[in-house]
Amino acid sequence: MDSSDFKPKSFWQRPEGVTGMLFLSALGIGAGIFLLTSIGAIAAFLANTVNLVITLMVLAALLYVAFDPKMRALVGYGYKSVMRWITGLFVKIDPIGILKGYVEHLQDNLRNMNKQINKLRGQMHQLKEIIVNNKREIESNLELASQAKDAKNDAQMVLKSRKAGRLQESNIRLDELYNKMEVLYRVLKRMYENSEVLMEDIKDQVELKEQERKAIHASNSAMRSAMSVIQGDKDKRAMFDEALEAVADDVSQKVGEMERFMEVSSNFMNSIDLQNGVFEQEGMDMLEKWEQESFSKLLGEEKHTLISKANDNTEVLDLNEPIKMPERVGHRNQYDTFFE
Repeated sequence: MDSSDFKPKSFWQRPEGVTGMLFLSALGIGAGIFLLTSIGAIAAFLANTVNLVITLMVLAALLYVAFDPKMRALVGYGYKSVMRWITGLFVKIDPIGILKGYVEHLQDNLRNMNKQINKLRGQMHQLKEIIVNNKREIESNLELASQAKDAKNDAQMVLKSRKAGRLQESNIRLDELYNKMEVLYRVLKRMYENSEVLMEDIKDQVELKEQERKAIHASNSAMRSAMSVIQGDKDKRAMFDEALEAVADDVSQKVGEMERFMEVSSNFMNSIDLQNGVFEQEGMDMLEKWEQESFSKLLGEEKHTLISKANDNTEVLDLNEPIKMPERVGHRNQYDTFFE
């Protein structure tokens, strides 16, 4: 995981930015209505020399704020802080709280995914048994057709040959279905393993960064942050929160991908009728569409490897192999680089 893959969201792309935009829009509309309805009163006010001087002083102050970089930065910092506070009253924007929510969400998803894996494993065992039994029947019918041919029993020979042909066509479809189920199984299994690591990494980050964030916010008060902004220095509190937000965004995308694939796999599995050896094309199309998508946040380049293995006859899948949780490389948390 590389933090360079992420571009920090601008203020206007965040929830507080939406609040800020609505506030500015309301302020602009209110100012326009006020000017239109009070133009006479404004003209009368400006007719007085003292009032005109006061107005010019106010405009000069506004122009100073607009053109002076330090004042503009200070006003902007204050505005963003107020909008963030207002937004926080209605929407959860605390990145630590959001990450805690993702941990609970992942725990539920992992339970559901484990159930899907077990259900799929059962379906694959059943399908493999059907394919093997069909192969036995094909051999048996071909043998009976050969015996009928030797006995000059043309009717029986045709009957057994056609039955063997139908079973062969059925097995071709079932083999195709099994290959797609193998893709599902390999991907679900790997997603489950990677999501276990993801959840542990999030837990570690929340535990470590929650205390660190409190310390940073305590040592970098709002006044000190404002002074840093005026001096052109980076606001440590803002930088730390941006890193946490980048982690939350990454987790959000991975959890979304996980849930989407679970939906694809669930629809595919529910469309299969093993008793009659049929499946709905819609489920197959959804899976193939996912296969053709170029990138996976949760699997990375391994996605293409898993698909290739499922379509390689030399790669035998062991359905009885237990799910293993991969070890972290060098015991390093995948989100450590976000704070470097």
